[in-house]
Amino acid sequence: MSELVTGEAVALELRPAKLPSRALAVLLDLAVAVVAYIVVTIGVVAATASLDEAAQAALSVALFVLLLVGGPIAVETLSHGRSLGKLACGLRVVRDDGGPIRFRHALVRGLIGVIEILLTLGVVAVVASLVSARGRRLGDVFAGTLVVRERVPEARTGFVPPPPPWLAGRFSALDLSAVPDGLWLSVRQYLTRMQTLDPQVGWSMAQRLATEVAARTGAPVPPGVPPAAYLAAVLHERQTREARRAFAAAPSAGDRPSVAPSGMPTPGPQEASRYRPEPSEPYHPVSQDPPAGDRSAEDRSGTRPSTGFVPPA
Repeated sequence: MSELVTGEAVALELRPAKLPSRALAVLLDLAVAVVAYIVVTIGVVAATASLDEAAQAALSVALFVLLLVGGPIAVETLSHGRSLGKLACGLRVVRDDGGPIRFRHALVRGLIGVIEILLTLGVVAVVASLVSARGRRLGDVFAGTLVVRERVPEARTGFVPPPPPWLAGRFSALDLSAVPDGLWLSVRQYLTRMQTLDPQVGWSMAQRLATEVAARTGAPVPPGVPPAAYLAAVLHERQTREARRAFAAAPSAGDRPSVAPSGMPTPGPQEASRYRPEPSEPYHPVSQDPPAGDRSAEDRSGTRPSTGFVPPA
């Protein structure tokens, strides 16, 4: 369903990164930027040794801004929020709505990061992350971004949890014929993914689905029954009915026609009786001629002895 996939699934899949992983990613980014700054500075100083001190100082400031400020901004813009440190830690910078960041988001984060990370040695960023509910620093607040975990453990999907034992069979008299297939699909998708959803959002989604199912069935949700447990019990009841109808519609072994070796079905008992031949009179084979010694009796009596042959009817 589009509402579960595009409308709410993007927000539900966002898992804010914790402070230790974010700090490790920042340290890796700073280490790479400092190493690049030192190498480039040594090369530029050696190449511009003939310049005066003012020119060398201006060049040093330009290199600092270019490598330590412009470098992270360019990397986050081109990689859509994946710097080297964040890529190593499995993190990513996204917008509040879950979309990829653009240049303006990376620019605001980079400029404010100079103050709260470089100039204050990260003290302001740590305090802001601890105070924020989703661990955002000041740069994320002003830019409207969020650092999330991109690599999460693979969740077990496709498994519908069974209802609690005390709800088994409680909705056997419920009329489920008015519930559409789309709503059943939404209930199944929620039950298979409810362990990976945010608790508050998952609870509100379960309440909404339970209200829709109860409105279709005409019976309200029993008091004291959690919405997720109600949905699991109702879906289990529907699956039980479908299985019962499927097994009831299957033909029994005695009703199935037997198959001949050639692959053609043989007729049943009633059909076979139509082709059963009518009983005929007994057939007596024709006896052979009597031996030569017995022919004298025929000559004496003048009549031929019976051969036992009966003409057919």
